[in-house]
Amino acid sequence: MLKIQRFVCNPYQENTYVVSDETQECVIIDCGVYFDDERLSLIEYINGNELTPKHLLCTHGHFDHCMGNDTVYYEYRLKPELSKKDEFLMSHMDDQAMYFLGMEYDRDTPPIGNYLSPDDIVEFGSHRFKVIATPGHTPGGITFYCEEEKVAFTGDTLFQMSIGRTDFEGGDDAAMRHTLKEVIGKLPADTTIWSGHGPKTTIADELRMNPYLR
Repeated sequence: MLKIQRFVCNPYQENTYVVSDETQECVIIDCGVYFDDERLSLIEYINGNELTPKHLLCTHGHFDHCMGNDTVYYEYRLKPELSKKDEFLMSHMDDQAMYFLGMEYDRDTPPIGNYLSPDDIVEFGSHRFKVIATPGHTPGGITFYCEEEKVAFTGDTLFQMSIGRTDFEGGDDAAMRHTLKEVIGKLPADTTIWSGHGPKTTIADELRMNPYLR
């Protein structure tokens, strides 16, 4: 059974996830830890629970979801894995930091370790995540879906009663509408959604109450 630990990080209150199972292997999804105490909390949780990180996964390449990748790289030697379509975002972290926060980003950006494509399978422990293409917020937005556990990590595609913006560089409103109606909205109703910001939700609740999925 999956254990999902959420860390709310950085000035954008981004959700970083450590997902583990009974084997003590884990993946880290959207590592947005930025402040020193956030970085320390992540490391202490992983080491304190004797977890072995196997993958550093990115739902997309925005700064607030990737600013902690260097911590994972230097602590556990894991390189970020994401869609090649979002490589242009991750390669310009300094520009994003200035645009989003008006600040200089002085940390190293780890090299990309693996490009993820639709229908790829990410394995760790006794579990498998299917990679689902969910563009709209960014060109290379992806969702990590575990059918066995009925959970999906959607990044900034779907939030509780809301969706991600499409007015940033690479955003596409038409692609987002298609993703919501034909991809995310077609997941089983009892799927739990762990979003890039805010609380978890379910497909059933979003289909019933989220105006963007109607």
